[in-house]
Amino acid sequence: MAAPTGPRYARPMSEANPDVAEHYRREAGDLGSRILAALQAAGKDIDHLTPDDLAPVDQFHTRGLAATVDLATLLKLRGDERVLDVGSGLGGPSRYLAHRFNVAVTGIDLTPEFVAAATMLAERTGLTGRVRYRQGNALALPFEDESFDVVWSQNVAMNIADRDRLYGEMRRVLRPGGRLALNEILAGAGGTPHFPVAWARTPATSFLFNAEAMQARLQAAGFRLLEWQDTSAAALEFSRKRAAAGPSPLGIHVIMGADRPAMSANMARNFAEDRVRAMNAVLERMR
Repeated sequence: MAAPTGPRYARPMSEANPDVAEHYRREAGDLGSRILAALQAAGKDIDHLTPDDLAPVDQFHTRGLAATVDLATLLKLRGDERVLDVGSGLGGPSRYLAHRFNVAVTGIDLTPEFVAAATMLAERTGLTGRVRYRQGNALALPFEDESFDVVWSQNVAMNIADRDRLYGEMRRVLRPGGRLALNEILAGAGGTPHFPVAWARTPATSFLFNAEAMQARLQAAGFRLLEWQDTSAAALEFSRKRAAAGPSPLGIHVIMGADRPAMSANMARNFAEDRVRAMNAVLERMR
């Protein structure tokens, strides 16, 4: 697991964008209880849960579990890596990685309600020995230099304007030769996205880069590109199906509440109009 926190890296949490924090906390409330109630309504035994049971609700990034599986396939984990999940949310990807590949995963997220729910779900899936979660800021990661073999992040950077600092922190906590695995939303050529979307209700907390700009920032931060996949076509199909689907016991509405139909419709429209794109990437920290 990760090395202990040191005061040298304990930057003030006030540096996190308060509007981003409020976006995710706005609907959180007693999130753990809502998730368990939704699982029961879907016919799940909440005392004997598996990561697959949770996938419809705890993989709330674009394309859900399929995006996590695709990124893990691209990454080719061996099973002995120390993994940091930046922006771990409810812990779905970290639990998938721990369960499928037997790796040790530390998740960090800005939203305390997400951290609490992720911890509870890890306990109910019997994975507390392989995953752990803590609250923290992606721009001030509370870990020693070179603590991890892999940094993993899905649908997080869209809320972060300071990509140089984000990628610099990711590089700092990676060992030389360690890998960075990213699944993100990019700016398309079609103009400003329609809002609200899952990561932002207004443009004020949305910071999208196009592929060229993102790759340039990653290279400047000290990463070498190994793999890059444009997954926009699959994301469009997923978004259209989600927008057309009626209410179900599990899904993004459990987390995002009443805004869910508008968010889903806007994501389908944004992909169709090339206002946003989706990608997977694996990079290596250069020495």
